[in-house]
Amino acid sequence: MKIFRLPDLGEGLPDAEIIEWHVSEGDDVKLDDALVSMETAKAVVEVPSPYTGKISKLYGQAGDVIETGKPLAGFTVEGEADADSEQDQAEESASDQQAEKQESRADNDSSADAGTVVGKMESSDKVVSESLTIVAGVKVTPAVRAMARKLKVDLATVTPSGKDAVVTRADVENAARNPQAAVKPSASTVATATPTPTPAPPKPPTGEWEPIRGTRRTMARVMSESHAQVVPTSLMDDADVHLWNHGQDMTVRLLRCIWAGAQAEPGLNAWYDAKQNMRMIHKGMDVGMAIDTPDGLFAAALRNVHAGSAATLRSALTRLKHNVENRSIPPADLKDYTIMLSNFGMYAGRYATPVITPPCVAIIAAGKARNEVVPVLGGFEVHRIIPLSLTFDHRACTGGEAARFLRAMLNDLALPE
Repeated sequence: MKIFRLPDLGEGLPDAEIIEWHVSEGDDVKLDDALVSMETAKAVVEVPSPYTGKISKLYGQAGDVIETGKPLAGFTVEGEADADSEQDQAEESASDQQAEKQESRADNDSSADAGTVVGKMESSDKVVSESLTIVAGVKVTPAVRAMARKLKVDLATVTPSGKDAVVTRADVENAARNPQAAVKPSASTVATATPTPTPAPPKPPTGEWEPIRGTRRTMARVMSESHAQVVPTSLMDDADVHLWNHGQDMTVRLLRCIWAGAQAEPGLNAWYDAKQNMRMIHKGMDVGMAIDTPDGLFAAALRNVHAGSAATLRSALTRLKHNVENRSIPPADLKDYTIMLSNFGMYAGRYATPVITPPCVAIIAAGKARNEVVPVLGGFEVHRIIPLSLTFDHRACTGGEAARFLRAMLNDLALPE
């Protein structure tokens, strides 16, 4: 049996999720026939068959996550040696042996450590009883009684919390730490005390746990990696756009102002490699557009923003959104952007501190536009305002560079068109 292992599907990710098998065990397939649909990063990729032959084994079902390089399918190929069969069998054998060792270790651990229990405790199939004595009117085991002597705790002052009113080790330790709190109330106090109402039991949760899969799984991994790698800092300001001519495309204007910022301070349109302590300042601009979907967040690359006209950029944006919504976006369009934009203001919110995806060093966020009264030449006018947030990686950019970048954006947005 020849083993086909999950290849790197072109995105450098450690694994991929099986969406749908197009074959079953025992099927005859030809080279390049559709084998399986895998979700990797934020796109569904169809993996072709690497052989002509018969499907001997499928390693996983829909919903399973397969690591890159691990077995995906087994083939019987006529006239070819089973080059991978011995290696695969060795891996499976090693995996089985490891599982047996873990089970054996768990069994040994459970039999060796039964814990500290008051009264009866179960060990294997035997029930062991520890004798109880009554001291100062309370039930206590010899071990707990010895602890009380060592800690100089009067057992008469300890309120038992164990089963059948048995004093536990925790009771004695608490009494040693809080000697006054351990004193039992007198009979008269108990008789006249106001009874404490029994609290209602908490209601069980109404939701159900569900696994994080597909796009959301990838998003969680990317966000965790960014949190561990980036040193984010944010600057925020308002763009006054009251001079805009009618019919301005806000997203296209935002893209143009980002390029204006990069011309003033190129260091934010860059990549940073912390391991090599190097950065790459890009001469052109590809903007990673944050696109929200029910399945999770996509970051799709809008290419050549620096050279595109308003009509070209709008057409490219429409294409990207359509491809994302239909899950047909090529993997190449989900990476290698040089700076990022999140236009969350189309829903709600004014300012934000969005997450930078390395190796990028900056992301711009546009909040919800609003009308605001501003002072003008001793009077007041109502102007259209767009709140902007610039989050940058402080390892690669200075605060002055970020401020000048933001200033250039504000100046460009203030133009009529």
